[in-house]
Amino acid sequence: MQILIIEDDTQTAKFIQNGLQESGFVVDHESDGEKGLAQAMTNQYDALVIDRMLPNLDGLAIIEQLRGRGYNVPILILSALGDVDQRVEGLKAGGDDYLVKPYAFSELLARLQSLVRRTQPNQEVNQLQVHDLKMDLLKRKVTRGNDVIDLQPKEFILLETLMRNSGEVITRTMLLEKVWDYNFDPQTNVIDVHISRIRAKIDKDYDVALLKTIRGSGYILAAPDFDVNSQQK
Repeated sequence: MQILIIEDDTQTAKFIQNGLQESGFVVDHESDGEKGLAQAMTNQYDALVIDRMLPNLDGLAIIEQLRGRGYNVPILILSALGDVDQRVEGLKAGGDDYLVKPYAFSELLARLQSLVRRTQPNQEVNQLQVHDLKMDLLKRKVTRGNDVIDLQPKEFILLETLMRNSGEVITRTMLLEKVWDYNFDPQTNVIDVHISRIRAKIDKDYDVALLKTIRGSGYILAAPDFDVNSQQK
């Protein structure tokens, strides 16, 4: 997949570019707003990563011009401006997601992968599986091996989110957005409590642990042969 980064901080751009290339993306970079707009209109990309504050043409102006021309490629906005009104402004301008600096690369990668998946043809998924952990979305049933796992409604949604994104780091913020719709303060321990309960149910009595904590980043649900260290960038 091809990604265009429009970012005037060369160190930040290089950091993102290297990380995305290591993750299998083909990446182009522009540091100037006008050149970035021209590059986006000239070439085909699967997603754009755009800094909000750029020389010659700011990020929101780029997005508004692209959307005005019918450009529907997903766009992830990067910005040090993190107030609610500023995030809303970015999304209203046409951004698909908004990531506030500073951020962990693992979160940027997970958000970008999520945006790209949304543009791919939707396929109805009724069952999820990670190793011997299975989830039947129609019957609302979870099993590990031959054991039925009893989950509360929020635990089911949280585990579903982790399973749908298996092999990817899911941050606390992303879980709050998906499972609790920002109804809780980000500093709440509700995530830790629910993760602890899920871990006790799906991992405690089994030889192989599937749910892991990535210190400083979030959580990851993955098969035992998955290299978790590759997500600790």
